[in-house]
Amino acid sequence: MLGLIEKLTNLNGVSGDEGRVRRFIKAELEPLKLELATDAMGNLIAHRKGPGKRVMIAAHMDEVGMLITHAAESGMLAYSPIGLDPRVCVSKRVVVGDDELPGVIGAKAIHLQSREDLERALPHKELFIDIGALSKEEAQKLVKPGTYAAFNTKFARLGEDLVKAKALDDRVGCAIAMELLKNDYECDLYVAFTVQEEVGMRGARAAVFTCAPDVALVLEGTTANDMPEAKPNQWITRVGAGPAITFMDGATIVRKKMFDALVATAKENGIPWQLKNGATGGTDAGAIHKALSGCVAGGISVGCRYIHSPASVCSISDIENAYKLADAFLKNKKFDEVI
Repeated sequence: MLGLIEKLTNLNGVSGDEGRVRRFIKAELEPLKLELATDAMGNLIAHRKGPGKRVMIAAHMDEVGMLITHAAESGMLAYSPIGLDPRVCVSKRVVVGDDELPGVIGAKAIHLQSREDLERALPHKELFIDIGALSKEEAQKLVKPGTYAAFNTKFARLGEDLVKAKALDDRVGCAIAMELLKNDYECDLYVAFTVQEEVGMRGARAAVFTCAPDVALVLEGTTANDMPEAKPNQWITRVGAGPAITFMDGATIVRKKMFDALVATAKENGIPWQLKNGATGGTDAGAIHKALSGCVAGGISVGCRYIHSPASVCSISDIENAYKLADAFLKNKKFDEVI
């Protein structure tokens, strides 16, 4: 699965521009002879027919990034951020557009900043993308408004069990979902590779109408705050401590039966797991569980340090155990216990 994650994270797919990721996933799944469809939003939905409950697995294809708004007289590009804290942007390398024009996010040098500047995070409106253009006219020939920009970070191993990449949120979920589709389960399985999760779960709001699930399971990359200065109650998740099971976040309160079924699955199969201790943020479950007449939804997450940044870090063993947990949940028909 690691090679798959490398290929997925090296692809660019900022919210609203997920085409490269979708085409790659579709090509990888075609040998499985599944029903594959792309809806009007751009969600890729794979259907493996089977008996029993309609189960929806969801993982989002999009990543954080930037959308070019205009070129300044200097030739530098202004952008609108998608899911980004400006503090992680300065001096980062990016690629712009389908041709992956290289650029760097810049700000005025520290020597030129006022005392007030040095005591605050420079906002996005004071940052710019430098592509080497010397004038507005030159920049406009190369880049049109509405062009996407993504971080130019390549996948790499860190030590024995960690990987570094952009877009681990949520290409780890996509990779796990792709592996699950290789298996037969006693359910009518839909897997939705969704778009625009980072801007409000927009793709999932549409995909749920196709899947019409009885039970939904969202596979995510989530926050790991196991930093040196953080206290244990602030960790949210810990990298290497196993997949995280969600009981609540900012968009979903997980039904107790669903939470208990996921915990029981982990314990019965000897899979390490941890509780996701934060209740902020949200996943596609927030849109899925309350659509149509509602459904039971839960989440399995892989903790990622430095999430929503040019490079995040997660554990290989956490990814593998997240797959094992989702596979065991489906294989042991735990979805029958939650309704």
